Amino acid sequence: MYKILSQFLTSIAYAMLCTTLFAPERNLFFEAENNYPITIGVEVEKQVESFSSSFEKIDVYTTKHCGNMLVLDGAIQLTQWDNAAYHEMIAHVPLLNHPHPKRVLIIGGGDGGTLSEVLKHQDVAKVTLCEIDGEVIRVSQKYFPEFSKSFSDPRIRAVIDDGAAFIQQYHDYFDIIIVDASDPEGPACVLYSEEFYTDIFNALTADGIVVAQGESPFFHRDLIKEWHIRNKKLFKHAAYYYALVPTYPSGVIGFMYASKSFAPDHHKFLDSKQLPENLHYYTPELHDASFILPAFINSIFK
Repeated sequence: MYKILSQFLTSIAYAMLCTTLFAPERNLFFEAENNYPITIGVEVEKQVESFSSSFEKIDVYTTKHCGNMLVLDGAIQLTQWDNAAYHEMIAHVPLLNHPHPKRVLIIGGGDGGTLSEVLKHQDVAKVTLCEIDGEVIRVSQKYFPEFSKSFSDPRIRAVIDDGAAFIQQYHDYFDIIIVDASDPEGPACVLYSEEFYTDIFNALTADGIVVAQGESPFFHRDLIKEWHIRNKKLFKHAAYYYALVPTYPSGVIGFMYASKSFAPDHHKFLDSKQLPENLHYYTPELHDASFILPAFINSIFK
């Protein structure tokens, strides 16, 4: 009798748990269009923006736990809760790996998050941000005010243009190029092509560094391998590193690092630099550790 009662109570507890997790009153946003075996739900309170620009569908939600959330073409771009991991690692790794990064180009990044991190470096004299969709900048300035002030910095020049066409104007000019692009779909496809990276190589100075959003090592292994092979052909150094971002697919996002001169070793220059203030994710120790990859990721590059 006791065993039957115990099983009954266990069943009731399980049913209550399932009701709590999947109750319809919990308004969960899912990236429904992806083909990943696992998807992440973010509990939203309301949709505050929803429209189509000339390039993509733009949505902004207020969420229960993650602050405001920007979604482009159904894919989460950032939340106020966990964006620091992505923006700090895509910006500070290359900037602290270069002895004198004076001119920086950000391709994409219209939300301003990467820009705000780049501007924390006082040795940066000029930042050019090239965003194809001006509506992303407008919406982000409204709903992510912590980043909007970066656009008024006197060092910043914001350009509304196709990054692939824009970069062809430059040769031996930028010390750092950051490709803060969305997934390789729609208008961002060209930002992952071999032709584009050849133009990046030409636009960089002799000791220039490029870092680009490198997708999830769990879900995009073939793409990562293809990009790494391409970068090794073009650059003296090519590497991959990652950060933990809970609202991105698999909770992990990677970055492609390539440089004409500098291997990804922060110890070379960090001692002579002042570490930016108000960091939430990046540390010098993590800088090195992020390039130490699990076996399954290392196998991609063999």
